[in-house]
Amino acid sequence: MDFVWLRNLVTENLNLKLLSLAFALVLYSLVHGSQEEQRSVLVNVVAITPPDESNRVLMTQLPPQIRVTVRGPKSTLDDLHSDDVAPIHLDLRGGNETRVTIAPEMIPLPPGLKAEQVDPPEIDLVWEDTIVRDVPVEVGVVGTPAAGFVVKNAPTADPPAVRARGPKSAVVVLQHARIDAFDVGGLTEGKYSRQLAVDRPPPRVSFDVPSVSATVEIGREMVERPFTKVPVAVIGHANAKAQPSEVDVRLTCPPEIVRALRPEQILPRVQVGAAMSEHGSDALPVQLTIDQCTVQVTPPSVIVRW
Repeated sequence: MDFVWLRNLVTENLNLKLLSLAFALVLYSLVHGSQEEQRSVLVNVVAITPPDESNRVLMTQLPPQIRVTVRGPKSTLDDLHSDDVAPIHLDLRGGNETRVTIAPEMIPLPPGLKAEQVDPPEIDLVWEDTIVRDVPVEVGVVGTPAAGFVVKNAPTADPPAVRARGPKSAVVVLQHARIDAFDVGGLTEGKYSRQLAVDRPPPRVSFDVPSVSATVEIGREMVERPFTKVPVAVIGHANAKAQPSEVDVRLTCPPEIVRALRPEQILPRVQVGAAMSEHGSDALPVQLTIDQCTVQVTPPSVIVRW
């Protein structure tokens, strides 16, 4: 009995009940879809900066996006995406603006929507003059030459300086422009040149060339060895004597030559000419030659009396 009553309650005038339910759903959708709500979207920011010839540069880092609070029907807001909103274009071509204001009415929204708030609403701007300055190139060396060889002198660069362009505060403090290190690993005697990339400059600074030619000279390893108070031999006159009679000698040679040298092999001498008169004196250079060595004698000449 109860089951029959319940069935009749559900099935009686079924079509009318279904139609009423459909109308109720449509009415609910219309009422709630037309209700206004708020939501936030991110809008891209595009800045139009001054041309290069104006020599002005913006030092402020602009936000790539701003947050906009949008009001409108819920159904429209649900379908709104950041890509649906065109970017905000900031015209900064004057190069002197100290503050830019982003008002809600600047936001290009689809019909039926309204921008109520922008974050940030204002951006303070800092500008600087652009300058150009030549900066010396610094060449670094890595690695070790082959045994018995060393890097001679300082490496050189061609061009020796690069031209830096950028904000005055950044360019004036540049001491040098670095390039990739020159690898001298395993090199023997000779001159070597390579094209090396210039390191990335500081932010907002540019260099006029991406690379320079660096040159390194590799020579034999040389060591110094001093010999003090070495007697001077006078040749060409039996009775001639030198004043001073002793000199200091400094040799610069490959390591293996220095290790093999003995003091008795160091024989500085002066040569008296055969045509000299029977008695006299003269200032004569001290002569000393050692194979593969550079010789420095102090003093370089002596007075010879005969």
